[in-house]
Amino acid sequence: MKSYFVIGMVLFGVFGFTNLQAHDLSKPTGTVILTITGNITNTNADGNKAEFDRDMLMNLEVMNQRTMTPWSEGVDLYRGPLLRSVMAAVGAKTDELSVTALNDYSAEVPRKDGEEYDVILAMEMNGKVMSVRDKGPIFLLYPFSDEPNLNNEVIHNRSVWQIKSINVE
Repeated sequence: MKSYFVIGMVLFGVFGFTNLQAHDLSKPTGTVILTITGNITNTNADGNKAEFDRDMLMNLEVMNQRTMTPWSEGVDLYRGPLLRSVMAAVGAKTDELSVTALNDYSAEVPRKDGEEYDVILAMEMNGKVMSVRDKGPIFLLYPFSDEPNLNNEVIHNRSVWQIKSINVE
């Protein structure tokens, strides 16, 4: 029994908790609101896909972000998982993301955006779950107020709302 404990501790120390946890992607129990495909190593659905319900996303590294946007008046409080946390959960292996909305609008988003900035997949605005009518269920949101240099047409085009899927290219 002691040898199993020692082996476990060695593996834990060598590989780290996050590496052991990263491969453990549970299946959604609620309605699937995001599907991630492409060059990923952690899947939970047939066809090399990772499917997420709201609870799964909100159990990743979540951030509150108070920011203005070009599509609203004033400053609002958004909440959702960090893009980099979602990409880590699926084991994304490449640097380009194709983010697609419910209406099939899509934008190419460099994965490095999520590494360099606190880009979130906003799912709440001012304490309320974002509906499709209000850019939900998921809105790729850049920290416009904290990083004024992001307030430009290129980044605006990457700020997809009503997201349904991400393909890691």
